[in-house]
Amino acid sequence: MRIVLGLGSNMGDRERHLREAFVSLRQRQIAVLRSASLYLTEPRDYMDQPWFMNTVIEADTNLDPLSLLEGCLDVEHGAGRIRDEFRGPRPIDIDILFYGDQQIRTPKLIVPHPRYALRRFVLVPLAELEPDFRDPASHATIRELLEQCPDSGEVRLCAPPLL
Repeated sequence: MRIVLGLGSNMGDRERHLREAFVSLRQRQIAVLRSASLYLTEPRDYMDQPWFMNTVIEADTNLDPLSLLEGCLDVEHGAGRIRDEFRGPRPIDIDILFYGDQQIRTPKLIVPHPRYALRRFVLVPLAELEPDFRDPASHATIRELLEQCPDSGEVRLCAPPLL
């Protein structure tokens, strides 16, 4: 199954955390196929924290959606993420943006990610990878969603794709 994940880090060596997440995902049956460039992004919601480094990856997996979620949470935990502060600093954050073209709604997982279209730090790298991909829920392209995005947070290109 083709999946799209959003990754971010704002603690320590952010680029190293992202690179290590790629390796950890591969060890959990999630084959990273390609990534967008790396972007420095202004924090949203909880502003008193360091800027993030964000990217989006396209991957392939045979995991079902809930097993994929568990794998992503395991990677976060292995990198030292402690979920003690809502939207606070973290070494790695992994969001499931898309699981093929499926719409999933369970108590543990909602896909497409329920807030991705409101976040420039997700849409900018996503538009780099898949500008014409159509959101399974709204049927808008990623390019259209970026043009309509109400988020004014700064998103700065900072490094080429990690692969």
